[in-house]
Amino acid sequence: MKLIIQIPCYNEEKTLPEVIRDLPRDLTGVDRIEYLVIDDGSSDNTVEVARQLGVHHVLSLGSNQGLATAFLAGIRRCLELGADIIVNTDGDNQYRGDCIRELIAPIVAGRQDIVVGARPISDIDHFSWLKKKLQQLGSRVVRQFSGTDIPDTTSGFRAYTAEAAMKLHVFNRYTYTLETIIQAGHMNVRIGHVQIKVNPKTRESRLISSIPRYVWRSSSIILRSYITYKPLRTFFYLSLILGFAGFALGLRWLYLGASGHEPSLILASVLLISAFLLLVLGIMADLISANRQLIQESLFSTRSQLYKKDKKENDK
Repeated sequence: MKLIIQIPCYNEEKTLPEVIRDLPRDLTGVDRIEYLVIDDGSSDNTVEVARQLGVHHVLSLGSNQGLATAFLAGIRRCLELGADIIVNTDGDNQYRGDCIRELIAPIVAGRQDIVVGARPISDIDHFSWLKKKLQQLGSRVVRQFSGTDIPDTTSGFRAYTAEAAMKLHVFNRYTYTLETIIQAGHMNVRIGHVQIKVNPKTRESRLISSIPRYVWRSSSIILRSYITYKPLRTFFYLSLILGFAGFALGLRWLYLGASGHEPSLILASVLLISAFLLLVLGIMADLISANRQLIQESLFSTRSQLYKKDKKENDK
């Protein structure tokens, strides 16, 4: 069994040596371990440092394309290299390398397809009170939308089987963490979590430069991901709200009498028409969603065939 640990990096020349030093060299149930550094357009010496450290593979994207793009590029490269298990960790040394043993254990045992490393959010000293509460609230929302039980949905410390990795689709460049959990929950992929430990803070987060901006972007990702997989339910609930409001205004107009209350009738008509249009939109979105699922299945089949071919070539 081959494990590849991928590390998306953007100007991580200072912390990368610590990350590589702490990574495991041997693990129970794993025959071979390799490291992959994804250089997301670094302007420092990240690539040179990675090669000096003896990293097995370096993938350079050429320009800064964002965390989600770097993550997916790494996943594709790991599959091309014939990985059976893929572990994603950060280049800022946030996650402890010795926790990879616990992270992959459910996959090696055949119990899970994706495992998320759950950080002890409440005990992390450099997280402010507000950040802790937002992390906990956000994870609760994602659990509701995804139907999973992941306590730390923003953790980037994750392990994937090759088959689960081939099913991944990320439509935003900002972050992959929330979207992939919602996908897994609605694609019936076995996803679980293990408790992990973290290292002391090495630098400020580049993903959360502004908390209001982060909350806004994360909320839009969650909503868009849910609509992608549950469009009919989403638009039905929205049409229900407008329909009830329009129906109530219509009853009010009948109760008060027609004379002098035309604005209520006009507003009721607008709301009822909007409710009907939302319902129609939901039906159309559901049909598009069914077509998307067929495309995803076709893409998965193609990826599986390419993976088997690459696997055979890498095993020679």
